[in-house]
Amino acid sequence: MSTTLSIEHLTIGLPEGADRPFAVEDVSMAIEKGEILCVVGESGSGKSMTANALMGLLPPGVNVKAGRAMFEARDVLRLPEGEKQALRGASMAMIFQEPMTALNPLMRIGDQIVEVFAAHDRYTQSERREKALALIREVQLPDPEKIIRAYPFQLSGGQRQRAMIAMALALEPKLLIADEPTTALDVTTQAQILKLILDLREKRGMAVMFITHDFGVVAEIADQVIVMRMGKVVERGSATEVLENPQHDYTKRLLEAIPTGKLPEARQLSETPALEIKGLRKIYRTGGGMFKPVREVRAVDDVSLTVARGEVLGLVGESGSGKSTLGRTAVRLVTPDGGQVMVGGTDLAALSDEELRKQRHKVQMVFQDPYASLNPRQRIMGAITDGPITRGIPRKEAEARARELLEIVGLGADAASRFPHEFSGGQRQRIGIARALAMDPELIIADEAVSALDVSIQAQVLDLLRELREKLELSILFITHDLRVAAQLCDRIAVMQKGKLVEIGTVHDIFLNPQQEYTRKLLAAVPGADWDQQGAA
Repeated sequence: MSTTLSIEHLTIGLPEGADRPFAVEDVSMAIEKGEILCVVGESGSGKSMTANALMGLLPPGVNVKAGRAMFEARDVLRLPEGEKQALRGASMAMIFQEPMTALNPLMRIGDQIVEVFAAHDRYTQSERREKALALIREVQLPDPEKIIRAYPFQLSGGQRQRAMIAMALALEPKLLIADEPTTALDVTTQAQILKLILDLREKRGMAVMFITHDFGVVAEIADQVIVMRMGKVVERGSATEVLENPQHDYTKRLLEAIPTGKLPEARQLSETPALEIKGLRKIYRTGGGMFKPVREVRAVDDVSLTVARGEVLGLVGESGSGKSTLGRTAVRLVTPDGGQVMVGGTDLAALSDEELRKQRHKVQMVFQDPYASLNPRQRIMGAITDGPITRGIPRKEAEARARELLEIVGLGADAASRFPHEFSGGQRQRIGIARALAMDPELIIADEAVSALDVSIQAQVLDLLRELREKLELSILFITHDLRVAAQLCDRIAVMQKGKLVEIGTVHDIFLNPQQEYTRKLLAAVPGADWDQQGAA
């Protein structure tokens, strides 16, 4: 086997005032031809900085201080900008975590692939289009003739990621760097992307550097593994060695934090409902006009379910299944087209705007991205107390309650005087939970509240929600695409597909005896499911 990339003693310096002097310190690794090396670690471990240094994409103020990276007999860290540009795409390509920000929203998918050929002056105009079409077929995008003319917003998350992979493969690179490319995807889409990368590696003999924080992904595709923490390599070895016999405490902690196949003991549920949804419907209509039919999407199609007081009901399904629309309809961020949303004996779906304002505190939402849902210019105290003060609670009382809640969610009362940017993602999610609790709700709707977090932070937030459920007898509608996460926290699980509720049951029923083929497909698609079961055995 020949070595495709060799990184030797790489050190990357951070600007003055950062939390540590080096983003990456004395890191060495090698990737052989046709090998998949998984670089694992939490946010801030330096794994993405290593990849960005290879591609010449380090942010201003962040510089390579020492070391080299040998690729095609050249140190890519020291190449002039012109040579780096020639190398990017042609020999070394990268897939990013969020394809929507990496793709040009104003250009058709086909034009963006063609642009890669044009930038490197390859092929004639007609050949470029043929090659683009062939790549779209290779990454298994449906209806290639239609996709080539589509804009990014017209594709699903998984389809956009496939389009990104097609662009990365355009010039047949020897090294593919994939930076968390499946983190935000459904389990079924994630499984398809991982299989695609394995197939492409096999077919093209590429070396792949795959950056992730999910050991389930490692179990699925890795040949070799590097574990990074605070900019340093703490463990390395074959995937089997690291997964089955980890040596470093940090690796052991990461593995322990992964939601396993072990199911919690069933709890006795209250007879009193916190939420009753009856025959709920939401239809989105687009298009229409001269000679054009109206397109209808039944996002929520006659769904009925109940969440008992003190129960956590998991709502799972792929993107487009209607689970988030159902959650937003329950909190009346979306107005339903029919049905009832009963909370504390009141039908929120039937209320006027004026009446809704008085009742809205009963149902609160915790969003997927806590940074986007917090005002960056407002201190945490204001974020938590605005709602209660609007409800008529005296400022002093609201502020005392805010400090108490910050203690409850494990941040401490002194966090109240700080701004959102001063907190990590997991800490911001705790603030989001404190803000929701400040309204004394009867129900919390958590919409993918832990999906963007590292596994260890995710485990902490799940522990917190579990504690709050016990302490406050809190009812939670927990929306997620990850069945492993749902199993850790939920009492029952409801499965949605294309707007319909296809199955509902206890966690044990859904995991051990699923009735629907769709549920079985979701369970089978969880990355590392086979390894998970061995670990749980």
